[in-house]
Amino acid sequence: MMKPRLQQHYAGTVRPKLADEFGFPNPHQIPSLVKIVVNVGVGEAAREPKLFDSVVEAVTAISGQKPIVNRARKAISNFGLREGMPVGVSVTLRGAHMFEFLDRFINIAVPRVRDFRGLSPDSFDGRGNYTVGIKEQVIFPEVDYDKIQKIHGMDITFVTSTDKDEEAMALLREMGMPFRGVEPVVV
Repeated sequence: MMKPRLQQHYAGTVRPKLADEFGFPNPHQIPSLVKIVVNVGVGEAAREPKLFDSVVEAVTAISGQKPIVNRARKAISNFGLREGMPVGVSVTLRGAHMFEFLDRFINIAVPRVRDFRGLSPDSFDGRGNYTVGIKEQVIFPEVDYDKIQKIHGMDITFVTSTDKDEEAMALLREMGMPFRGVEPVVV
C-alpha cells in the first residue's frame, strides 16, 4: 500500500526543513504529528436519539472510523442529564488515516468555510497541541446534506510530539495548515 501524500511530504520535505530550522542534532527530536482527535459534543442527544445517530453517521463519514460514544460521568439535574447518558462522540486518528484526514481538512474542508481568512495561530495550548473549532460539519464533502438533522460543530485537536508551541506551529505550517497572517506553504 502506498503512503498518503502528506506522509511522504512530511518524510521528504518537512523533517529536513524542521531539523535545519531548529538545529536538532538527533532525528528523534524532530516534531511529528502523533494523532488527530475529532470531538463532537451533543448535549441535546438525551431528548433526540435520532440526532445522536445522525452525528455518529456524520463523524464516521468525515473520519473514516466509527466514533466512540462519550457518556456523562455524573448526573446534572439542571441540564436534564443522568449518569451514563450519551453526550458526545470522538474519534482518534493515527497513521495513514491521520495523514489522509489532514490532507482533506487542509485542502478541501477549510477552504469551504464561509469568509475564511486563515486559522487562528493563537489556539495552541502551551504544550505543542493545536485545537480548531469548526462551526458546521457540512464543510466536509463526505457529509450528505440531506441526511443532516441539525448543523453541529466539532473540535479537532492536532497532537504533536513536541511540547513547544513554536515547533508545533512550524510543523503544521510546513504541512500546509493555513494560519492567519502566516504565509502558507503549498504542498
